[in-house]
Amino acid sequence: ATAAGCGRDAATPPAPRAHADATSEEAVATLGDARVRASVVPTARISDAVARQYGIEPATNTVLLLVGVRTGPEMNETALPAQVAASVQDLRGVSQPLELRRIDNGTLIDYVGTARVAPPDSLRFDVDVVLEDGRRTRLRFSRDIFPE
Repeated sequence: ATAAGCGRDAATPPAPRAHADATSEEAVATLGDARVRASVVPTARISDAVARQYGIEPATNTVLLLVGVRTGPEMNETALPAQVAASVQDLRGVSQPLELRRIDNGTLIDYVGTARVAPPDSLRFDVDVVLEDGRRTRLRFSRDIFPE
């Protein structure tokens, strides 16, 4: 006897949730003992509390870029202040600079900004980070954005 439903036929397309998860992957760069992490989240998925904390309005046509600069062990990280600038370009080649705001969350610092998007689209982000000691890096990554 064979067990039905235990596997998935190779021709079966992945569940739509696979698309949603693609946006939440972090882009990471290392500068010595410092780590720069950037993630992109459709603002429609953000809770009211987080939206208030970051001062954004959730919508189906915007995404949130969240950048953090940290040092120290994974579970005991501390924030490093930095200058962070970012821009985004869509598939049509239309660029928009992102106005990033520094958000102090007690012991951590995040840099956040929103970009307009007309899903489905693929956005290319360029994030430039300069630490107080002059070290610098650029994260360049793309994220596919699908309708909510």
